[in-house]
Amino acid sequence: MTPVTSEPRSPVEDLLETLDLEELGTAEVSVEPVSVTDPELRLPSTFAEDITLFRGRSQKQPHGRVFGGQVLAQGVVASGRTVRQLDGPPRRLHSIHAYFMRPGDDTQPITFSVERMRDGRSFSTRRVHAIQHGKPILSMSASFQTPDHGLDHQDEMPEAPDPASVPSLRDVFGGVDDPRAQHLAERAIELRHVQGHLYGRSGDEQVAEQLVWLRAVGELPDDPVIHEAVLAYASDYSLLEPILRRHGRAWTDRGLRAASLDHAMWFHRPARADDWVLYAQRSPSAQGGRGLGIGRMFAADGTLVASVAQEGMVRFPDA
Repeated sequence: MTPVTSEPRSPVEDLLETLDLEELGTAEVSVEPVSVTDPELRLPSTFAEDITLFRGRSQKQPHGRVFGGQVLAQGVVASGRTVRQLDGPPRRLHSIHAYFMRPGDDTQPITFSVERMRDGRSFSTRRVHAIQHGKPILSMSASFQTPDHGLDHQDEMPEAPDPASVPSLRDVFGGVDDPRAQHLAERAIELRHVQGHLYGRSGDEQVAEQLVWLRAVGELPDDPVIHEAVLAYASDYSLLEPILRRHGRAWTDRGLRAASLDHAMWFHRPARADDWVLYAQRSPSAQGGRGLGIGRMFAADGTLVASVAQEGMVRFPDA
């Protein structure tokens, strides 16, 4: 783990330090049946899995809760480290499926428990729990695959203006003397909303879709796991916004209660998270205080990099 210094860090340096997890050691979990409803039923006496433990810091947030994308990204790094020692070609992350179970405390570190569920000839499966105060705040499954060949097709990238022509949150809020505005301006991920941001204002059109250009604001190491982790980190920032946009709402509307409930991501093709990525987002449904966001990430050359799905709690007192 990178030593903590008192010198100011850039947003990207802070993110990389957050992703630089400390390996704590290994553990073993055994499950033994205590009672059974059918005395004739034979159960295995034990079920054990090797577990590797990691610890990571939390980034401070204005609301005091851990940013969900941070926990996702740290889970990607933790699980990715446990497949590096396997023989054969490097296994690349191809999917994650996660549930956010409790709000995280941004004043405390997070322990990550990574279970080796299976290492097959082509695929490896890991189960990750992020733990604070003795309870899980996130449960995630991750799957890795060796390089392979096969059928190949993809969606076409939507038409979008050049990112240089779209103002960033840093452009909009960088000069505003307010802690919340500065938090938006100083993130490690640069966001440029093609249809306009939803901070302090609602969208011009009530449509359930939007386009967002994004990238890390500094150069990242040449480590595929880091780029996958940063894409997962960035994917959690704006995916619920098509729900708000469809109903003419904004993040700053009075009484809004929003939280990510679950998050799935499929990594189709390699990409760098410090190059421009177009995040095409839509919401097919909102109901019962929940809304669904669907996203596709494209590299600037049109390559479909990843697909994302997230359901979130979205509650307003007047809805």
